[in-house]
Amino acid sequence: MASHILIVEDDERIRASMGLALEDEGYDVVEAGSGEEALERFAQSLAFEPLDLVIIDIMLPGMDGFECCREVRRQSVVPIIMVTARTDTHDIVAGLEAGADDYVTKPFEPKELAARIRALLRRARSTEGGPSTLTFGDLEIMPEAGVVRLAGDEVHLTRTEFLLLCELASNHGKVLSREQLLERVWSYDYFGDGRLVDVHVRRLRTKVEPDPANPRYVLTVRGLGYKLAP
Repeated sequence: MASHILIVEDDERIRASMGLALEDEGYDVVEAGSGEEALERFAQSLAFEPLDLVIIDIMLPGMDGFECCREVRRQSVVPIIMVTARTDTHDIVAGLEAGADDYVTKPFEPKELAARIRALLRRARSTEGGPSTLTFGDLEIMPEAGVVRLAGDEVHLTRTEFLLLCELASNHGKVLSREQLLERVWSYDYFGDGRLVDVHVRRLRTKVEPDPANPRYVLTVRGLGYKLAP
């Protein structure tokens, strides 16, 4: 079955162009011209046929893309790509902090967007097996069940945060570079951005670390990357 994608873009020409390009790739496309309309479409999809991915432009009338992303993320772990017309690091980081899995900057090539979508969808459908439970002190990770517990309490992670934690856990004690994590978690190579890793590590720490400012589990190895303490 074709994947269902919601495009949230206020510029009708850009929205139509993106829609046609994605339909040519074999996707079913739903469109929204504002954040408010996007949330209505998203709610409708939950009742009938859930969306597989959402693309949100940051600059929207009324509710901006950041708030729209946060609202979608509160309800679902669906993959989200943010679109920005600026390369401003603040906008990019703010979009990732809002819960997006990735971003693209305008103007972008349809093939780049399609490649990112394929990578996120492939990752979302991955069901690779592994040990039933990985334990690190008070941190318990159950890859097959999609469950993480800290001191016995379940921790709610986004799909990307969960996959990032599982990748670090399966290589515990080993340093993984940003490039390795981009390839293994995001399935990106040459067009990946290390900021994706840094922001998601920061978000992950706020959820699994007793003291995020002094991490016990997800450690930074300066100049090299990240590792999960054994």
